[in-house]
Amino acid sequence: MTETILVAVAWPYANAEIHVGNITGSHLPGDIFARYQRLKGNKVLMITGTDSHGTPVTMSADKLGKPVEEVYKSFHEGFIELFQQLGITYDLYTTTHSENHFKVSQSMFLALQKNGYLYREFSKQWYSPSAGKFLPDRYVEGTCYICGFEGARSDQCDNCGNVLEPEKLKNPRAKTGDGALELRDTEHFYLDLSKLEPDVKKFLQSRSVHMRDTVIGESLRKIESEGLKARSITRDLDWGIPVPVDEPQWKTKVLYVWFEAVIGYLSAPIEWAQLSGQKEAWRDYWIKPETKQFHFIGKDNIFFHTSQWPAELMGAGSAFLEFFAGEEGAPLILPFDVPANQFMNLEGQKISGSRNWAVWGRDALTRYDPDAVRYYLTVNMPEAKDSDWDWAEFVARNNNELVATWGNLANRVLSFCYKHWEGHVPDVDTSTLRPADLDLLATIEAGFNTVGAEFDAVRLRSALSETMKLATVVNQYLDVNAPWSAVKTDKDAAAKTIYTALKAIDSLKIMFAPFIPFTSERLHGFFGYETPLFGKQYTEDVTDAIGTHKVLRYKSVEGLQWKPSDLKPGAKLNQPGPLFKKLEVDVIEAERGRLGK
Repeated sequence: MTETILVAVAWPYANAEIHVGNITGSHLPGDIFARYQRLKGNKVLMITGTDSHGTPVTMSADKLGKPVEEVYKSFHEGFIELFQQLGITYDLYTTTHSENHFKVSQSMFLALQKNGYLYREFSKQWYSPSAGKFLPDRYVEGTCYICGFEGARSDQCDNCGNVLEPEKLKNPRAKTGDGALELRDTEHFYLDLSKLEPDVKKFLQSRSVHMRDTVIGESLRKIESEGLKARSITRDLDWGIPVPVDEPQWKTKVLYVWFEAVIGYLSAPIEWAQLSGQKEAWRDYWIKPETKQFHFIGKDNIFFHTSQWPAELMGAGSAFLEFFAGEEGAPLILPFDVPANQFMNLEGQKISGSRNWAVWGRDALTRYDPDAVRYYLTVNMPEAKDSDWDWAEFVARNNNELVATWGNLANRVLSFCYKHWEGHVPDVDTSTLRPADLDLLATIEAGFNTVGAEFDAVRLRSALSETMKLATVVNQYLDVNAPWSAVKTDKDAAAKTIYTALKAIDSLKIMFAPFIPFTSERLHGFFGYETPLFGKQYTEDVTDAIGTHKVLRYKSVEGLQWKPSDLKPGAKLNQPGPLFKKLEVDVIEAERGRLGK
């Protein structure tokens, strides 16, 4: 039965380039999973976009001495370029700085307000008399009153992970150098998460069967130990979404980015539906109870996505449709799974943009093929624990696995066949296949269930490992049957071996395709297929009342399925060639030499 699946990926901040830790943390696993689900014939929508508001963005603009909108757009368009090059097939990659997102976020605010989950309260916030303004949390740092970390923000300590009360911060100072600071009263709206805590606990317990232990365990433990506490959802800023309250004091405030950015998981499908000429199609992914939503994120956002975001959705309920569409309707659905990854380190150290201790996505793709990067990031994906990008391992995995095991298998069989059977699949009588041939094909066919089960459980490393094991089985089959020598003495036997191997490779191509789509597409072409494995990415400019923003889109293809090869004897092949490039060992020291510079 066809399933409807929303693949929602973490929204990157428009304040820094994307590195390999970000890619393997959310964007790549989301893409791999979406590609697999499309091959299965499911109805898939994969979305995210640039997190364009908040102080990380304004601080970058201040540092560069440029307008905020110019800086955000520069990063946004760079992200789109990276995802095109890496083959991340977003049905829509958009931005939170759009008229649509403003409207959806304000509708969520109004729904929560109507349902009694918002309240106003004055609180203390650091104010700079010399600058004449309240300073956002990230503009103020000091010593954490819980763990003693000296670089804590006024609202959160990145060392101990605790949410902080600004007035308790020790030795506060402005990052911008805006003189001495004072604590002053300012009014904000708060989301009363404590009212929703019982429902959030029930939600988590209902998801414990399929959510990862690292996700469900952390979330329930944190609720048990700390509970869900009210959080402010507005800030004194001029860059962001206006608070939808018609009172003068709210004209200088915006919706807090932690509250509105995550609403992009809802606003992006709505924008996609509008751009696709199917205005109501978003409802399939947000209203129908049978729809499955998968949120791909990093471990630093687990609690937010499993607890605070579901609380927002529960609190808004069916009132969202009242404010957004002027109608009564069903409530919004909750996430099915949050397959959060842990962190990827680099050469034994934590990735750090400020120290340039990072492998930047766009930079790496100027020297390495996207499938080589995708492959290594998958075999090394931090699904259950932190992993480490190691340049020596990157070269070894590329050469020993992609090139020697899989690439060499496909290339030597296709090239041998193309030469000895004049560009066609051997025209064998399949009823005469030998037991060893049938055993291999049965093993590969069973792999669709084995590998598919790993995919369905979002165990992507394991799915790739199982696929590579099957490639090794085909290599072993060829070693035993040796068609390279048999072709000289018993061409019929060699034909059966080559046909069997080709059919196995054609099947493995499908299993490998979600991981390494570029080379899988090339291999698909070598087999003579005219319909591509996957669709095409493209960009377009969207103009609305806010301005113009660029989006990345994807047009899927129909007809291909997650199933064993149906390769026919005698089918015409196209001229094959190598799929992967061997890397020289001097790459290792060259890349290590770039770090920290």
